[in-house]
Amino acid sequence: MSDGASFTLGRLADALGASLEGDPARVVTGVASLEAAGPEHVSFLTDAKHLKQAQASRAGAFLVARHVAGLPGALLRVDRPQQALIALLGLFHPEPAAVPGVHPAACVADGARIDRTATVDPLAVVEAGAVIGARSRVGALSFVGARAVLGEEVRLYPRVVVREGVRIGNRVIIHSGAVLGADGFGYAFDGRAHRKIPQVGGLRIEDDVEIGANAAIDRAMLGETVVRRGTKIDNLVQIGHNCDVGEDVILVSQVGIAGSCRVGNGAMLAGQVGVADHVTIGAGAILTAKSGVPNDVPAGEVWSGIPSRPTGEQKRIWAGERHLPELIKRVRALEKRVRELEERRP
Repeated sequence: MSDGASFTLGRLADALGASLEGDPARVVTGVASLEAAGPEHVSFLTDAKHLKQAQASRAGAFLVARHVAGLPGALLRVDRPQQALIALLGLFHPEPAAVPGVHPAACVADGARIDRTATVDPLAVVEAGAVIGARSRVGALSFVGARAVLGEEVRLYPRVVVREGVRIGNRVIIHSGAVLGADGFGYAFDGRAHRKIPQVGGLRIEDDVEIGANAAIDRAMLGETVVRRGTKIDNLVQIGHNCDVGEDVILVSQVGIAGSCRVGNGAMLAGQVGVADHVTIGAGAILTAKSGVPNDVPAGEVWSGIPSRPTGEQKRIWAGERHLPELIKRVRALEKRVRELEERRP
């Protein structure tokens, strides 16, 4: 599917820096998967493991690496197919242009500073002292609290909450339902009840971060919680108070990080990883799905399991677990035999 755009293959080749093997005048009207593509579509082969599917595809053209051959359509050859695919999708599905200005149904407090090129959609709320930067967009029903700062080209989709004092850099994308700057989870038991510890710190989101739907990132108790440049956060992720998440980190859906953790640059936490408080995860470390992390993880290592440990060690444990039922039977048989031998002793 496309947004009504159509291109000749020659024009696509120019736009993508591709070499074309095929008719430059041929027109295509959209991008589709190998399985769904028809003669009017461009499809793509970004991984050699899908070569057989590509050979069986009905696509009219294929975006491929330089060395690929033998496909049943025109070829757009590029050095980096995955990166070219991003550009290709942008050509067929350009981001709709927002109309600058504040919608009459928005609620913007006196003293809020809205750049003249920014957009505030219907029923959004922007409180006093907030700053909305150039070409940023505050989606319908979103909330931007007092003294919060949004940099340039920030996109808040509908129903995003940015609490008071939160600072967001440039080109940040925040999806619906996300809450930034809620109170950290801090209580002290006084013998009768859990007393709330005031969460008076801040939250800073650096440039080029993307935050998924219904994610929650808490403000610090003191100081600030930080998510650094280029990090990508999936839906339903929780980041606790006073955490410092490094640059280019990947946090997949349902990751939960307790307070005061440090995540090094380029680390990857797969789905449903849970991290205990005050843990440091080294740069480039990988935690596989459902890992439970009670202790520090060294830089560059791959860990798995509950509790997590180096993946090679964890795989040996998993392999051993398969033999446990038989081992238990053998141990019980040995125990029975020992009892019988002891009963026979004079």
